[in-house]
Amino acid sequence: MTAIATAAALSLPISLSRSSKLNNRKGVRGGFVVFAISTSGDGGGLVDKKASWNTLFDVEDPRSKFPQSKGKFLDVNQAFEVARYDIQYCDWRARQDLLTIMLLHEKVVDVLNPLARDYKSIGTMKKDLAELQQELAEAHKQMHISEARVSETLDKLAHMETLVNDRLLQDRNTITTESITSSPSTSKPPPETIERKTKRKGLNVSGPVPPYHPNLKNFWYPVAFSRDLKEDILMPIDCFEEPWVLFRGKDGKPGCIRNTCAHRSCPLDLGTVNEGRVQCPYHGWEYSTDGTCEKMPSTKFVNVKIKSLPCFEQEGMIWIWPGNEPSEPTIPSLLPPQGFQIHAEIVMELPVEHGLLLDNLLDLAHAPFTHTSTFAKGWSVPSLVKFLTPTSGLEGYWDPYPIDMEFRPPCIVLSTIGISKPGKLEGQSTKQCATHLHQLHVCLPSSKNKTRLLYRMSLDFAPVLQYVPFMHILWRHFAEKVLNEDLRLVLGQQARMISGENVWNMPVSYDKLGIRYRLWRKAVEEGTD
Repeated sequence: MTAIATAAALSLPISLSRSSKLNNRKGVRGGFVVFAISTSGDGGGLVDKKASWNTLFDVEDPRSKFPQSKGKFLDVNQAFEVARYDIQYCDWRARQDLLTIMLLHEKVVDVLNPLARDYKSIGTMKKDLAELQQELAEAHKQMHISEARVSETLDKLAHMETLVNDRLLQDRNTITTESITSSPSTSKPPPETIERKTKRKGLNVSGPVPPYHPNLKNFWYPVAFSRDLKEDILMPIDCFEEPWVLFRGKDGKPGCIRNTCAHRSCPLDLGTVNEGRVQCPYHGWEYSTDGTCEKMPSTKFVNVKIKSLPCFEQEGMIWIWPGNEPSEPTIPSLLPPQGFQIHAEIVMELPVEHGLLLDNLLDLAHAPFTHTSTFAKGWSVPSLVKFLTPTSGLEGYWDPYPIDMEFRPPCIVLSTIGISKPGKLEGQSTKQCATHLHQLHVCLPSSKNKTRLLYRMSLDFAPVLQYVPFMHILWRHFAEKVLNEDLRLVLGQQARMISGENVWNMPVSYDKLGIRYRLWRKAVEEGTD
């Protein structure tokens, strides 16, 4: 009886992807996976078995090649070189640990082999098994140590990324400052120098808001919560400066048609829902969810159809596709994480451009200065605020705040906050916190200076609050109070932006997520990856 451990499916015996903090809190941990398959056949010693594993475990010990450095790193490349050797060592160490466990597994099989039991006493077998169990426990312990080293190395890499971004931003600002303060000269710099300096400047978001690019429309947009769209309700919305109206058809499914009657351009939302059709209040023309006019009183009927959008309902939200390209076959899920209950769903119409609102939501460094009378009351001002992105460029976590955050295209911000009680943060990361608040913000671009905000709040504690009368009024009051603290600032930004000021004139390290949203938006508009 022989056992062959198959690890060919692993290109490395360690995982360099970091699982989400919330999953860690729930007990889901990344680690090593080894599959053991037993096959029958004649023996061959451990040496023969080890020979078949050489391609996986024959890796040179990298410690002899470690770069020698003392004190702080002055060179970013040197820091990354050290991190690379750290990962190589973790890889080598993990391979050795895995090999040890596999060899011990072989020993256990040999001990339990029926032929071996014929020649060994029960006492001897118990002794051998006890020794093997002790060795196996030590090997597993070493494996967990290696896993911890990998996690620590990934944290170091995320920190180095922040340092590199700081250096790049510092260099960019230095070049911009030098170009402004340099003394006049009669000689002109070469065109190559001018072009290079221009490319190194920061983002330019200034002037009146331009018309929305058609590429931005080719996404699924959540526009309403299902509970707000009753059978007899007409819900007017604006999306990319076009008027639309939502309602439910005869089958109860939602529809979205242009909010303008084909007859005399009367707003259809002023009418009523009649047997699953929108009835215009002017002359009674009725439209189905696909925009077809099905009833035309007091005149000869003619075929008329107004524009409609693909509209679907999923997981408590109404989605539309406003673009001209064919819609994507799947709609992303926006449900809160497992264990959370939804406590509030709020819709607000705000007089700001949706990009400025997203910039604000993707920034937490402003909290102890802006939200001093609401959730950040009493917060201390950290000496350094960082946003680290170990798994994805558009999601990560804030340091030192216990907050995870993600920008999800095209206009969605998801965040999970570790709290001990309302208004109080707890721990240094979300996985250290016992209770959490999950938030969903959807910033629908209604027009150049108007945003439809959908806000959903979920908790993984105090489920009884869902049933407290008038609790939704309290949640809305608190949400509006927090938002008003931001609005007075963002409205001021918008006024200056329209007059020509650049709202992204001098970004710093904690602006990372906002900058990446702007770069994503620019890439979409330009049609690039």
